[in-house]
Amino acid sequence: MPTETAKPPTETDAVPVAIAAARAAAGWWAGLGWDGRRRALLAWKRTLAGRVEELAGQIRAETGKPHGDAVLEVMLAVEHLDWAARHARGVLRRRRVPAGLLAANQAASVGYEPLGVIGVIGPWNYPVYTPLGSISYALAAGNAVVFKPSEHTPGVGRWLAERWAEAVPGPAVFQAVTGDGETGAALCRAGVDKLAFTGSTATGRTVMAACAVTLTPVVIEAGGKDALIVAADADLDAAARAAAFGGFGNAGQTCAGVERVYVERSVYEPFLDRLAELARATRPGEEPDARYGRMTTPAQTAVVAAHIEDALARGGRAVVGGPAAVRPPFVDPVVLAEVPEDSLAVTAETFGPTVVVNPVRDLDEAVERANASRYGLAASVFTGSRRTAADLAARLRAGAVSVNAVLGFAAAPALPFGGVGDSGFGRVHGADGLREFSRPKSVTRQRFAAPIDLLRLDRRPAALARATRLFRLRHARG
Repeated sequence: MPTETAKPPTETDAVPVAIAAARAAAGWWAGLGWDGRRRALLAWKRTLAGRVEELAGQIRAETGKPHGDAVLEVMLAVEHLDWAARHARGVLRRRRVPAGLLAANQAASVGYEPLGVIGVIGPWNYPVYTPLGSISYALAAGNAVVFKPSEHTPGVGRWLAERWAEAVPGPAVFQAVTGDGETGAALCRAGVDKLAFTGSTATGRTVMAACAVTLTPVVIEAGGKDALIVAADADLDAAARAAAFGGFGNAGQTCAGVERVYVERSVYEPFLDRLAELARATRPGEEPDARYGRMTTPAQTAVVAAHIEDALARGGRAVVGGPAAVRPPFVDPVVLAEVPEDSLAVTAETFGPTVVVNPVRDLDEAVERANASRYGLAASVFTGSRRTAADLAARLRAGAVSVNAVLGFAAAPALPFGGVGDSGFGRVHGADGLREFSRPKSVTRQRFAAPIDLLRLDRRPAALARATRLFRLRHARG
């Protein structure tokens, strides 16, 4: 009989091995306590900061983004790592809470415990900043982490894990497993205690379905179709610069960037002229100092081309660029105007350097159109009035709003980040990000016998009558 040949190991085979190692390491990591984990995380932080140029080079090699953008990405990620390391204890430590009238004899407290092992599936557009928004906070909360970077940026994932092993030798608290979607699916099935995913809405649904089999909770940061609103009293130069940065930066491959702009009609043409001028002066390239780089994946270039063609076919006009702007692997800046609201360029995530600019009669219409999207990740508002800014920010259906800026929240580690609708749910960053990767545990301790003891089988009728009178005095009066 023929002898069976052993099946060669695959990238998916590494997942259960990594999970087992993480399970073994999780207890050690949690046992270090707040101070021990803080020291370890800050050691890793110093390693990343000290080798920023090396890491930026790895990012640039795999994504094509300019050197300066890669350096900025590392800087933002390190700020969040530092914040998580230094604030975990204050956010998650056990603390007293009011017990209330019926439990006045109890001392009540709540604390947060690690979940155990967290799986993180990262994207290719920001292969350091975005996944570290989950990794840093999960580690700071006391969990072990298994990270699956995008198949387009595996080197970045391996680099991060190797630097961790150098800075924090010992059990495998943080590991990277590489591969395509099958590796990600294996991580979903592996029974981690929570999984954080960043990517498209469609893939997010697939991840949720896979995790549902094992009742694994998920954090989903999915797509965006973020809007920028320009009021008549706005600084038009600043608004145009922000729209250009949010729309064209990183080749438009930013989920919380700018894809739609709604401008009050009285300043529509002046704003459009300013944005068009900036767009014409911007060109992508391979040079380290280019304004932005190539599209990271060929598939995304095809999506951008389809959205441009659909917008023009439906009656929109190309103020800058057009179909000829798509010259793989690059896409030149594209400014589309008067695009119907049911076109792909308005309703679907383009994820390329295109911006749709449409006029509105007033700010109420601007909010209505901005909120009509099934996405709800972030939004921006430009106005000279603080009152108007506060009103618009409150009415916009988005997880984050920047006023007179775009992406202002990205550099503020204390602010939680996440979306609504098809942009996902759950939060990373800030105190909410630390709690996202923790399990609350409530504890009560009886300090003295209850004056009116109702929690007993032989409860006296007189005790219940007294308690009922007190209840009515407290709650039945105006």
